[in-house]
Amino acid sequence: MNFLLILGGLVLLILGGNWLLKSAVALSLQLNVPKIVIGMTVVSFATSAPELIVSLNAALNGSPDLALGNVIGSNIANLGLVLGITLLFGGMEVQKSFYQTDWPVMMIASILLYIFLMGDAVIVQYEGIILFSSLVLFLIYLLRFQKTAIIDELPEDDEVLPLYKIVLFFVLGGIGLWGGSELLIQGATSMAQEFGVSERIIAVTVVSVGTSIPELAASIIAIIKKEKAISLGNLIGSNVFNILAVLGITSMITPIALADQRLLSNDILWMLAISFLIVPLVFIPRGYRLNWKDGIVLLLVYAAFIYTTI
Repeated sequence: MNFLLILGGLVLLILGGNWLLKSAVALSLQLNVPKIVIGMTVVSFATSAPELIVSLNAALNGSPDLALGNVIGSNIANLGLVLGITLLFGGMEVQKSFYQTDWPVMMIASILLYIFLMGDAVIVQYEGIILFSSLVLFLIYLLRFQKTAIIDELPEDDEVLPLYKIVLFFVLGGIGLWGGSELLIQGATSMAQEFGVSERIIAVTVVSVGTSIPELAASIIAIIKKEKAISLGNLIGSNVFNILAVLGITSMITPIALADQRLLSNDILWMLAISFLIVPLVFIPRGYRLNWKDGIVLLLVYAAFIYTTI
């Protein structure tokens, strides 16, 4: 029963995220907003919506480890699982923006999260404001100075929808995200109690992989269609949004107190390690490229994380 709740929740989250994205892009096109702005703001926020709704709902329902574990686990899954699987299907050229902006910002955001938690094991409102303000400054910098570094994430067949359809998809998306998060959290907390494991373990494994499914699906679809695979920049961007937007917004609304110390002593260290590992993989042996061997390394690291966690 709990597994069905989790499965149903994930399906609703994915559908809700897609509906929200469709309405947001259509509205932006109607308002004649440049595609580059849509990609960096609307699309990024919409694709981070599942993580945001799950974390916010979990924190409000008194499950802070689900809120934190979801984000930390998703960041590990994005680089270890999603990027690892994607690289098995083919190599990936790495843009110069990787070391100029993407990776440094991801590391700064990750270290900032670690510092905030290390102090008093809670992310309070002013720390949430710092996280979210950092995201706003990052987006302003990208849009003003790094436009060429931003890869268009929008589908080529995007279309202008009539207003009633935009509203319909927006409402359906919101309902799907909220309903999905309710089912997912209920199933995850019940499963944790049933198997006698902590909410943290369910969060960094089952829930985090579930909320990373949109990124994985996008990668596989891109490969099948022989289009460009999801870029390293997009995955790193997702990790930046997870920390600065998801945890920033959530902690601005309600403080996120750490309950299970292993999130701090184990999980977040794995997140920092796999984030740092990307650099030598990109530059060794040949610069600016990742291949199937790097994919195997990332999958082995992710498997080691899951093994040590469980």
